[in-house]
Amino acid sequence: MDQTGAFTARAAGSRRSDSPGRTRALGRALGALARPGMLLALVGPLGAGKTELAKGVAEGLGVSTVVNSPTFVLMNEHQGRLPLFHIDAYRLADPDEARAAGLFDDRQAHGVTVVEWADRLTSVLPAERLELTLVPDPDGGNGRTIEWRAADDEHAELAGETLGAA
Repeated sequence: MDQTGAFTARAAGSRRSDSPGRTRALGRALGALARPGMLLALVGPLGAGKTELAKGVAEGLGVSTVVNSPTFVLMNEHQGRLPLFHIDAYRLADPDEARAAGLFDDRQAHGVTVVEWADRLTSVLPAERLELTLVPDPDGGNGRTIEWRAADDEHAELAGETLGAA
């Protein structure tokens, strides 16, 4: 994870979710198969389901503590079969603020990092990541499309096994 910002998708796809519970189940599948050092970059408008997906990842990792959006503290760390580093970039003015706050460090190589509002941090995110863009249905219902792009083989494998082949 030495190169930041640059992102070239090696694999991509999409998956439908018709409810918050289904979105959480997809996150649970991601968490169950996630390996140390993986980064899940969540993108989407307010209410798209980013936190619901993050809660599912936590469940898949075996986290037993409450997982909420860490908006006011920027990052929460939870213990499971692997540590979960849950970052919320909503209140950050720019990527340099994330760097100055120490949101990315060597500990994350031993756990799984989930970044909500990841599009605000593109220039400081590792290139090796799984980007998940949640697009709510225009009718305002519970449906959404989860578009994914994986930058490397390891994240592409995770997405393929949990979200469907590219």
